[in-house]
Amino acid sequence: QVQLVESGGGLVQAGGSLRLSCAASGIFRSINAMGWYRQVPGKQRELVAVITSGGSTTYADSVKGRFTISRDNAKNTVYLQMNSLKPEDTAIYYCNADRAHTMVGYRDYWGQGTQVTVSS
Repeated sequence: QVQLVESGGGLVQAGGSLRLSCAASGIFRSINAMGWYRQVPGKQRELVAVITSGGSTTYADSVKGRFTISRDNAKNTVYLQMNSLKPEDTAIYYCNADRAHTMVGYRDYWGQGTQVTVSS
């Protein structure tokens, strides 16, 4: 099993910055990719950014140039540095572990979510 614990959300004014962290713990051999998704009420959860164990990154077009995802494999932690925040970035941000290799096989895991609110 893998537990994902997120931190770093909060309230910030437009143009400000926040840094999200997500630490994976539990019994597992590896995690293929870790990423951040976000969701607002009434809409589907959407990809924000993903980083593989090898360091390859993918970003949603809406955050390119403003957000940076990074990963510390030794600490099993993924970070999301969010700069130049806009009100439309307001959402619950969820951490994801893709294809975690556990004792029961490969599974995806989600964190509990952290609220990010950007005021105009």
